[in-house]
Amino acid sequence: MEAANQLVELVYGQLHRMARRQMRRENRAVTLQTTALVHEAYLRLCGSEPIQWQDRVHFFAVAAQQLRRVLVDHARHVRSGKRGGGVVNFSLAEFDGPTLESDEGLLALDEALGRLEKLDSRATSVVELRFFGGLEEQEIADALNISLATVKRDWVFARAWLASQLM
Repeated sequence: MEAANQLVELVYGQLHRMARRQMRRENRAVTLQTTALVHEAYLRLCGSEPIQWQDRVHFFAVAAQQLRRVLVDHARHVRSGKRGGGVVNFSLAEFDGPTLESDEGLLALDEALGRLEKLDSRATSVVELRFFGGLEEQEIADALNISLATVKRDWVFARAWLASQLM
């Protein structure tokens, strides 16, 4: 338990920054608060099965996946309370400022990432780490043990492929 407490002290600030960055992209009507997102992701990270963390980058890569899952679960919960069916507004044109205009947009992105996973799992990881985790390209390259050029190619491919799927 003491190790878990030390881990929280070491990574909480960075997890909160990742979550805050992600929440800025979300629709203003999202009811999930940044702190709640961090806490839920942390609970999932420290779940019943202990993970053998390789390094800091590995931890934040997994954290990015958990942030995605929490947001998608929240969007599904909200959608289950109301009927969807509107137009999905989503843009990956610029990484610095993409927004998800609705829970439907987040769910559409998650479904498209599921399809991309079957086509190219590494490109999916690049999107998760960059979009959900907010990692820089070099950090992604380090986390996935690939070259910076490969990260850039995967990002360009994934962004174009997702745009074709979300239009």
